[in-house]
Amino acid sequence: MLSIDYLSAFIIGLLGSGHCIGMCGGITTMLTSALSPQSKASGQFKLVMAYHFGRIFSYSLIGAIVGFSSSIAAKNIGVPLGFLRIFAAVFLILLGLYLGQWLMWLTKVEKFGKILWRYLSPLSKKFIPVNNAKQAIALGAIWGWLPCGLVYSTLTWSLASGDTLTGALIMMSFGLGTLPALLSISLGSFGIKSLLTNLKFKKIMALVIIMYGVYSLVIAYQQLF
Repeated sequence: MLSIDYLSAFIIGLLGSGHCIGMCGGITTMLTSALSPQSKASGQFKLVMAYHFGRIFSYSLIGAIVGFSSSIAAKNIGVPLGFLRIFAAVFLILLGLYLGQWLMWLTKVEKFGKILWRYLSPLSKKFIPVNNAKQAIALGAIWGWLPCGLVYSTLTWSLASGDTLTGALIMMSFGLGTLPALLSISLGSFGIKSLLTNLKFKKIMALVIIMYGVYSLVIAYQQLF
């Protein structure tokens, strides 16, 4: 069993959500800024939740694809899942270094995602301005493919799971972990934003992620050898 379980994926999403505020916070605010005063109170929560549903659905879909791919590789090619688990643990350490702004290697990984994003991002214009829940879901589903080191690091856990459903659930748990921070921004609660974007707090959270990554690396190594 991979040492990083669903709860851990949720917590990593929660700890890393300060990064999500910079990446996705603007678009969640945009969903409500165009609403009329009469419809704002009743409409904003519906649109925001629809957007996040689409975003988390895309995370889950990507996780399922990656988990399925690794299961095929393990069965047909003989790729040991233990090596993939070590790979995932290393990426977790790199994620902590990335979030703490000590080592930005994950920005190089994001460049690979930009190739696909170049084709997907124009599609988002078809759903802006957002006038209903269906448009919000579609926009969120597209935005879920935005190149992001935080997402890619978590995807390595789906890769190491070697299972389609587990890969999807890991990414869904991660997506749910990012939800509290982004919801707070969308609904006008900026106290959480101040905390999560505080440099000292971010570095403490980054250190926690690095320590968990080292722990996961040790467990993965012991399982393999």
